[in-house]
Parts: sequence; structure tokens; C-alpha cells
Amino acid sequence: MPDLQHLGWKPFFAEAFAPYREAGFAVARVAAEHRGAYRIFTEGDEMWAEIIGKLRYEATSSADFPAVGDWVVVNTVSDEHRAFIHAVLPRISKFSRRAAGRNAEEQIVAANIDTVFLVQALNHEFNIRRMERYLVVALESGAAPVVILNKADLSDDADAKKLAVEQIAQGVPVYSISAKLNQGVEQLHTYLDVGKTIAFLGSSGVGKSTLINRLIGADRQKVSEIRETDDKGRHTTTHRELILLESGGLLIDTPGMRELQLWDASEGLTDNFADIEAIAEACYFNDCQHEREPNCAVKAALEAGELDARRFENYKKMQKELEFIASQTDKKIELERKEKWKKIHKVFNRIKPKRG
Repeated sequence: MPDLQHLGWKPFFAEAFAPYREAGFAVARVAAEHRGAYRIFTEGDEMWAEIIGKLRYEATSSADFPAVGDWVVVNTVSDEHRAFIHAVLPRISKFSRRAAGRNAEEQIVAANIDTVFLVQALNHEFNIRRMERYLVVALESGAAPVVILNKADLSDDADAKKLAVEQIAQGVPVYSISAKLNQGVEQLHTYLDVGKTIAFLGSSGVGKSTLINRLIGADRQKVSEIRETDDKGRHTTTHRELILLESGGLLIDTPGMRELQLWDASEGLTDNFADIEAIAEACYFNDCQHEREPNCAVKAALEAGELDARRFENYKKMQKELEFIASQTDKKIELERKEKWKKIHKVFNRIKPKRG
């Protein structure tokens, strides 16, 4: 097993861990999570761990629990080859989305990543609006996004699609490759530095597992051939996993996402749609909604063909989605506050002295 530096240890984590080190705890990195049990990498070892009751009790949402890529504070039981997780160290970056379901809750897909590989296929599944959404979330994560356009061998217009992505990617590197034929993959090895963590994100069937196998140099990840009828791949990766490379880099594979709902991505939205934000600054009203207001620079740009109407509609859609999440989050905080005070009043009424 590699040392902490090869696992991605940084001064940022060392500073946060200092008080725990003095108390005699060890540190580990989460490699996978299965039904509440965590596979972790310690310095020189690998074992299973579970969280202690205090951490479970004090958690207010799923985001407070360890995620793949997290650094955690542990004490190990050497003779049983297992550990207990006492705390999660602060994250230097995280890729989040809104968890499935009606309640507004954050789900952390991967933590402490240096680079996000946004993988999309260049076959019939190619969708530039979906790529805009992935870019927004990646830019919000704190990691550096890189776009990987895979399956170039299945496209007759790969160069045109690559150019289209470059035009909406705001300076983010874009690579066109074929993982199956091992074409262009060598360009990506520059990101596999010692201690650097790369997360792979994309829909099912875009070829993430095949690409990871190419980068590893072995058939570690299970892959399935695409269906000839619609070019759609079958879902193969079933859970998130941190993979160590012999070269010293780390990869986080993730299951294909059928749906990527935003979570607190206002800065990512601004960064990825900087062109629209810049045009909006020329609007007459500071709070212009770009609908019926007079002297709207955005509407003028749309009418002149200077702004893609589909790109603008996608921007508005994500903007409304973030506004809805913010309102739901505010309601949740208010309900939690009321519940907290109910408990306080119950305790107070039990212990206050009776008059007379």
C-alpha cells in the first residue's frame, strides 16, 4: 500500500487533522461504501470500517457522512483488521447533486478531487445541453473540469461536435478519443500525477469503465458492449470506488447518472454561462428577467442571433431549478429550527419548578 502522499494527502488535511493526531487517532481515505460499511486506505494498509454512534447521531444530513474520496479520522483494531470512523475532515472539493426524492438534500458523489473527467459519447447519445449541466456542477465542485468526448470511432462528425463543446466550455480542455480503439487516450496521462485524484462522471454507456481500464493498463472495470440498435451502453459500474494506480494517481469511478439534479451551484452557473451574464450586464434593469422588460440586452442578442436560444433556455431552466432548491432548503432549515425549540421547551417545562 502507498503512503499518505500517494493517497492524495495535502497540507490542508494535515492542518485539520493535527488535534486528532495529538489525541492518538489515525487517518484514512474512503475507497468505497457498501450498505453503511466503508472500505478505507490507511497508511500502508486497507481494511473495512464503520462509523461510531456519535458521528451518526450528530449528522444532520447525508452530506455529513463519509463519501468516497473523503479523509476520515479513525482508530484501528489491529487484531480484527477493522476500524471505527470518528470524524470526516473538511473537504477541499466535492462533486454534489440533489439526492433523489422529494426532500431537498445534498448527495456527495465524490470528495477531495483534483480533476473531474466529464465523459460523453460522440454517438447518438451526444447532448450538448447535458454537457452544459455537467460543466455547471463540475465548476461548482472546486475541482478542475476536463471534457472527454469518447467513442469518436462511432461518429462521422466528431470534429464538429468537439468544436461545439469547446464553444460552450469556457476554456475547459476538451479531448476527442476512442477508448475502445485506444486512440487519443495517451493525452490524458498528463493528469495522472502522483497523489492527484480524478473523478469520472457521465451517463450510463459513455465508456467510463473502458477508459479507466485503458488508463490502468488492465481490465479491472467490468464493461458491456453497446446495443447496435440505439448505440446505448448497458450500465456496468454499480457503486463509487477509489482506485489506486501503480503510477501514483487515483481514479474515482462512478455509476452512470440517469439524472443530474443541481445542488447549490450558483457560482458554477455564473462561471459556465459567463457569456450570458456579461450580456445581461447591459440590460436597463439590474433585476431584468429577460422576458418582457424594455431595453433587455439579452433579448436583443437573441433576436440578432448573437446568443443561442437553446443555450439561453438551458441557462434559465437551471437558474429556476437553483431558486427552487434554495426555497426548499430555507423551508427545511426553518422546520429544523422549530423542531429544535420544541425539544428545548419540552425539557424546560419538565425541569422548571412548580409555583405554590
